Amino acid sequence: MRALVCSEYGGIENLMIRDVPDPVAGPGEVVLGVEAAGVNFPDLLIVSGRYQTRPELPFVPGAEAAGRVLEVGDGVEDVSVGDSVIALGLVGAFAEKWSVPAGSVISRPARLSAAEAAGFGLVYGTSYHALVDRAGLEPGETLLVLGAAGGVGSAAVEIGKALGARVIAAASTAAKLDFCRELGADETVDYSSEDLKFRVRELTGGQGVDVVYDPVGGIHSEAALRATAWGARFLVVGFAAGDIPAIPLNLPLLMERSLIGVYWGSWVERHPMASAANYVALGELIAGGRLRPRVSAEYPLESFADAFATITDRRAMGKVVLTP
Repeated sequence: MRALVCSEYGGIENLMIRDVPDPVAGPGEVVLGVEAAGVNFPDLLIVSGRYQTRPELPFVPGAEAAGRVLEVGDGVEDVSVGDSVIALGLVGAFAEKWSVPAGSVISRPARLSAAEAAGFGLVYGTSYHALVDRAGLEPGETLLVLGAAGGVGSAAVEIGKALGARVIAAASTAAKLDFCRELGADETVDYSSEDLKFRVRELTGGQGVDVVYDPVGGIHSEAALRATAWGARFLVVGFAAGDIPAIPLNLPLLMERSLIGVYWGSWVERHPMASAANYVALGELIAGGRLRPRVSAEYPLESFADAFATITDRRAMGKVVLTP
């Protein structure tokens, strides 16, 4: 089969498409015929060797895919050959076939195309866990989403609205903000031209927001924290901007704000049943038409460099997928 292989940590120039042996389903595993695979910012970190986990070289990157089950291993009872599924993992998705533990597979919602399903599992799982399990977002609260047009950001906007929150979406271009309004954002802030703290305070009548969802980091994090209300919750999701901000700890103290880490992948390993319940809830929201993953670009496997550039150049609106 064809696969995108990383043989050396570093830039995407180290990646090559190669013919590799087909995977075989071992005990407790299934082999998926990959129809589409989601491209995510952590994939870049893993390839560069800067992620929390460093896979043994060589490896095939890619953490999520949609397709049909081709083979099941011994002991697999809940998944059958021919099932249309979504698979999640750390690496392996950017290939024509992918072997994963059966417990890492979820049923593909009937309303989703393969490309939409490939962009669903990671970003919606992360954002739902962040907003529900970690922040306890309540109907009527105000949610500020940074990087709101990206993968996890756009999912957070949709989920926030589905949970009954007032959503303020922050992004860097007019086109991205138009996209956020299509997702359901109530208000928008262009933080490339507007003062984020001042504008958010203005939009909330001086009260500030109840929850901040921050997958970006960098220079906007402190401004967003300063624009929060008494007892607000600030979700630390990631650092797509590249810089990890140094937050003055007097800011949480003065307004009893909470800084809350969101490490979804590790949480899933520790709480698989809770994660499964979250996907049931997300499936119900999709079936009811309240969530719909957006795919901004699809690329064949040969165009992997263009797909990654869409992420690094911050041009993505919704998800980017590869179609092996």
